[in-house]
Amino acid sequence: MDPLDLVGAEPGPARTILFDGRPVPALPGQTLAAALWADGVLAWRTTRSGGRPRGAFCGIGQCFDCLATVNGRPNQRLCLLPAEHGDTVTTQEGHGHADLEV
Repeated sequence: MDPLDLVGAEPGPARTILFDGRPVPALPGQTLAAALWADGVLAWRTTRSGGRPRGAFCGIGQCFDCLATVNGRPNQRLCLLPAEHGDTVTTQEGHGHADLEV
């Protein structure tokens, strides 16, 4: 494809994901982290020690700061997951396995 063919290209229709129960628009091809950033959300996890907020840091899946619970699965790296219509992202507290604690 000639790069000039892309001039004026428009993305497909926006998708909607849910973040902590509220709708967030996401463009096709956007990661969950990018969609949250674009909506002004900068943190979606708290640390195990101290409860400090975390979000995307490296953006390439190396640092694990962007972990969140996606569709009920904890510890998902939002910088690597493409946003799909209907995805449910929830803020993750600590290690994401509160149901396993004693």
